[in-house]
Amino acid sequence: MKKRMNLMVVAALLLLTTACKKENVNDKEVLLDTISAQRPEAEAKPKTLPNYQVPADGKYPVMTFEEEEHDFGTIQQGDKPTYEFEFKNTGEADLTITAARGSCGCTVPEYPKTPIKAGESGKIKVSFDSKGKSGETTKTVTIMCNTKEGNKIIKIKANIEVPKKN
Repeated sequence: MKKRMNLMVVAALLLLTTACKKENVNDKEVLLDTISAQRPEAEAKPKTLPNYQVPADGKYPVMTFEEEEHDFGTIQQGDKPTYEFEFKNTGEADLTITAARGSCGCTVPEYPKTPIKAGESGKIKVSFDSKGKSGETTKTVTIMCNTKEGNKIIKIKANIEVPKKN
């Protein structure tokens, strides 16, 4: 019994220490699995993120980015680069961003908390902490908003070099 418990603890720690290193993760599933793990009653609910109600006038905002992926190029392990993704609301209604989540704790987005009117622009600042990472890395940010699709995914990439020890 004690061996089995120790094995379960080791497996859990291994999972926790490697979870941030996964590449190309489906953000919706990760978010929903996290919610389900925190609230067992969420298991019975369908695995979709909540979408907004259809507007009475049928008009939606549209989130149009200048670019949806940014490559930091080659950086040194431990660097903390940031990038601002610029977007415009090209739809016919106010755009409201309710949340933005990185694919792991090393990717932190900052987003506008007030509605973006049709025709106006905004920025989402993404900070990336490369501490403990190496090689080609791709991370995503899932933006939950009131567009027809309900969310938008943007990406950052980097080639992380580990400093040579003397």
